[in-house]
Amino acid sequence: MRTFANMTTTAQPLTGKRVILLGASSGIGFATARKAAAEGAAIVIVSGNRQRVDQALKELPAGSEGYAVDLSKEENIRDFFSSAGRFDHLVYSAGENLTLSPIAQTEIGQAQGFFMIRFWGAFTAVKYAAPLINEGGSIGLTSGTASVRPGAGWSVASAICGAMEGLVRALAVELSPIRVNCVVPGVIRTPLWDGMGQQQRDGLFDQVGKSSLVKRVGLPDDVAEGFLYLMKQRNGTGQSLLIDGGAVLV
Repeated sequence: MRTFANMTTTAQPLTGKRVILLGASSGIGFATARKAAAEGAAIVIVSGNRQRVDQALKELPAGSEGYAVDLSKEENIRDFFSSAGRFDHLVYSAGENLTLSPIAQTEIGQAQGFFMIRFWGAFTAVKYAAPLINEGGSIGLTSGTASVRPGAGWSVASAICGAMEGLVRALAVELSPIRVNCVVPGVIRTPLWDGMGQQQRDGLFDQVGKSSLVKRVGLPDDVAEGFLYLMKQRNGTGQSLLIDGGAVLV
């Protein structure tokens, strides 16, 4: 009889896999790159800032690749993937700091601009990446709890997140058998909030930590664990994985 004692240890599911992460020079993307590398994956990070890419590479294993690409332009994304080669998993977590404002005070052009990297950048990346993904591979995109628990002034953020989750379901059908899922973070302590003043930001984190069911503010590593799970599991697609400390329940 086969027992736990005599079972042989197998390689981790990410060993030897090639993972391309867009928006991975800091925050959630970088945390995901580090964790995937620790499990044996070959890492390619992409971000719009060359200096931050170079800094991130110093903290990743030797042989990791890094490229500076403006993800707001289709031609840049197309050119990157034209020479990227085949790979196993795509993670897209790119996004600039959002400005929260009541709809009456929202500049429409600015609101449209927020969709460029967060939504259309992801859409474009999938367009050019999907033909290069190996059998058994996956795509992981990023939404947010604003889609289901918005606050006043969150109309643009909520619209982007809702659009992303709809896109994930549609792509899971269209790109089958590639698995397409997204992670749905709550408020996470990342550079995303650096557009706020220090006092406002600290107040947000304090309020979120106190109201959270787990009594803490989420960290990039928490969300990175979600992305790794979505890469390694084999039977879930079209799903939105909520990682929010229970915020939508209170």
